Amino acid sequence: MSAPNTTTVHLLDGPYVVRGGSRVEVPEGGKRLLALLSVQRARLDRRFVASTLWPEVDQTRAAGNLRSTLWRLRSTGVELVSADKWGLSLREEVRVDLAEAHAWADRVLRGLPEAADLALPTWWQDALNLLPGWYEDWTCGERERLRHNTLHALEALSAQLVDVGRIAEAVDVAMVVVGAEPLRESGQRALVLAHLAEGNVSEVRRGYTSYRELLAAELGVEPGRELVDLVWRVRARAAVA
Repeated sequence: MSAPNTTTVHLLDGPYVVRGGSRVEVPEGGKRLLALLSVQRARLDRRFVASTLWPEVDQTRAAGNLRSTLWRLRSTGVELVSADKWGLSLREEVRVDLAEAHAWADRVLRGLPEAADLALPTWWQDALNLLPGWYEDWTCGERERLRHNTLHALEALSAQLVDVGRIAEAVDVAMVVVGAEPLRESGQRALVLAHLAEGNVSEVRRGYTSYRELLAAELGVEPGRELVDLVWRVRARAAVA
């Protein structure tokens, strides 16, 4: 996601920084500060930042930890943070791959993708598990938000690829969703529609049967009416043919 002559914070498989095409490692002590500022992308009160990152110590100690962490980030030689006596923010010119991932999902979901958007993103796996092993509230919330947006966008992408005749890619994208969330019915519908566009009625039947058995085993329920009706229409069309 990084363009030449720019500075980009990478959270999807990081945190690390890319400046002018070269990777710059972030000191271990500065990763959470950089991630917090990148996720929030707003000016934050220094006391809020300190208490968020070091909740187990008193205010004075947390403020000292914050000063030390800012020094470590400056030691990278990359200007990343704007700081004054009262607040902190990521510098305006610094890009964040997380924001670019959300922007991609937004374009696809609004049905206004750019030409380059009509492909499975190379970063999709990282988007489904942002900052693994980080369990702070602010990371968990953003992880779920990004996962939710990415899965919805991938389902929409599969349908858009069907519309432009790129059926094999549509199947691949839908299978990514099903593989990530096997019980997700909207992903199953996307896969059925992609298989149907490819003329693979047998794949529709096989996939539906497997999904129905999985739902029964895991949740003790039947597939939803929308999926059932879709599969029955496929079967009826195949019988007439």
